[in-house]
Amino acid sequence: MKEDLRSVNVAGTRLAVQRQRRDGRSDGRTLAFLHDSLGCITTWRRFPQELALAAGCDALVYDRQGYGRSAPFGPQPRDARYMHREADVLHALLEAEDITAAILFGHSDGGTIALLAAAKHPERIAAVITEGAHVFVEDVTLQGIREAERLYATTDLRERLIRHHGDRTDALFEAWTKTWQAPFFRPWDITPDLASVRCPVLVLQGVNDEFGTEAQVDAIVAAIGGRARKCMVEGAAHTPHKEAPVFVLEQVERFMNEVLHRR
Repeated sequence: MKEDLRSVNVAGTRLAVQRQRRDGRSDGRTLAFLHDSLGCITTWRRFPQELALAAGCDALVYDRQGYGRSAPFGPQPRDARYMHREADVLHALLEAEDITAAILFGHSDGGTIALLAAAKHPERIAAVITEGAHVFVEDVTLQGIREAERLYATTDLRERLIRHHGDRTDALFEAWTKTWQAPFFRPWDITPDLASVRCPVLVLQGVNDEFGTEAQVDAIVAAIGGRARKCMVEGAAHTPHKEAPVFVLEQVERFMNEVLHRR
């Protein structure tokens, strides 16, 4: 795989983008990786390359605005539709990169954004894989966020995040924790949007996910219907691709072989 890391100006902001291309001719299929609420290109480690090689695809990994090496957050605070706007930014990025058949792999917030992108912009999305995605707010999610706040204040979590995000770390951590705990966010629910998803979806979640219950998975599958497949990952919590990497690679590769090679 050949890799290049560069900045792309898209949707009124600057995003850090890493493309990983196979040697030889591409058939146009590209895995696009959407990180979680504390993640970025570097927190994925080697997983995007490993999955792209196993699936025979090119890959795109990017930092959303405010994360990693992308532009800082804008002056406006987040509201309940911030992930809807990120879905539009993703669509603009896929257009700019001339990706016409994207397979989205989204973790946590990234999984939610992937679902919204597939609902809003189906013409460029061939399939979606979510991992620990949320479609409504649960008490366990808020408990997990409060625990993350405790760890941020009492352990080396902040220092570890600074390695990836530098001086924007406090801003992105607060954007995540304050938004999700705000009263205006409690009614947030995107399940009605999912009826517009037309592509196949694989819904992964760790059995021990500290940020969401199996009800999230069931809600996604029910809203999307027969195009969605449920996969609970034993021995994993909120990050199955790190906690059960072999199993996740096998499940995703099988899913892609079934739904994409058939196209």
